[in-house]
Amino acid sequence: MKILGIESSCDETAAAVVEDGRIVLSSAIASQIETHRSYGGVVPEIASRMHVEAICGVTEEALLQSGLALEEIDAVAVTAAPGLIGALLVGVNYAKGLAFSAGKPLVAVHHLRGHIAANYITHPALAPPFLCLIASGGHTHIVQVRDYTDFHVLGRTRDDAAGEAFDKAARALGLPYPGGVQLDRIGQGGDPRAYRFPRPKLSGGGYDFSFSGLKTAALTQMKTLPAGGLADFAASFQYAVADYLCHNTLLAAREHGYTRVALAGGVCANTTLRREMQTRCAAAGAMLYMPQPAYCGDNAAMIAAQGFYEYKAHGAAGWDLTADARSAGL
Repeated sequence: MKILGIESSCDETAAAVVEDGRIVLSSAIASQIETHRSYGGVVPEIASRMHVEAICGVTEEALLQSGLALEEIDAVAVTAAPGLIGALLVGVNYAKGLAFSAGKPLVAVHHLRGHIAANYITHPALAPPFLCLIASGGHTHIVQVRDYTDFHVLGRTRDDAAGEAFDKAARALGLPYPGGVQLDRIGQGGDPRAYRFPRPKLSGGGYDFSFSGLKTAALTQMKTLPAGGLADFAASFQYAVADYLCHNTLLAAREHGYTRVALAGGVCANTTLRREMQTRCAAAGAMLYMPQPAYCGDNAAMIAAQGFYEYKAHGAAGWDLTADARSAGL
């Protein structure tokens, strides 16, 4: 079954064709990074306008790459939640019009489910159940993936997301947007234990996260950062975030009996997190699954992949489908 996926939840306009939830036939992305860089972050209104300008061309490119005509597509999947409301509406309304005019089923996909499904592309043999850490600019969750469309959140951030903490620290250091990528680059070769950062302990939090205190500690230490200390600082801050993410995730895995752990989301392209999670999973006797870096950030291949399983489980969405900026659950 060939699914055309469309993603427009933030600042990437993307379209892709994926076969049977695993095989990527095409993936096209129009990035807005250069436009938003001068503002230091994503401007929602600008993002929405740029999605309108790019979405037709990106979809045509994805179909051309796949070698398929729209008539040969079996369904159209689209990110319906969560994200920037204006950006989501562009993708949802375009997908509805495309599917309706072509007589194809419309499939609604939750953005975070899509991130989890990126693992099926990189690891075709992977199947639920497993435990997944989702870490991105807007979300940090530890999720039980019980089945392809059955999820249970064990822990989540109570304030900032991991990616948000990276971006805010990078912005305070004067690094260009997107900050997390810049921190990763600068921290290569730095001493990850040169600076100490707190690991929050949440009352009754279970596996929940809080990054606001860690971010504040970083901002405080920046004031006395010596010349030439940027690499050590970047390495230490990334290590603190990665250590915190790894600790809670592997604690949840051990206490809930999971021997397979997956990563998902843009932060999971971070080299420190990938290295630390590999080391700790090996020590714990757990198998680790990570998407290729190209599928960690927002892309439409992951939406098409999850769309395959959503359609099999729930069928088509109604033509009254609309966007939901703050979908509470998975």
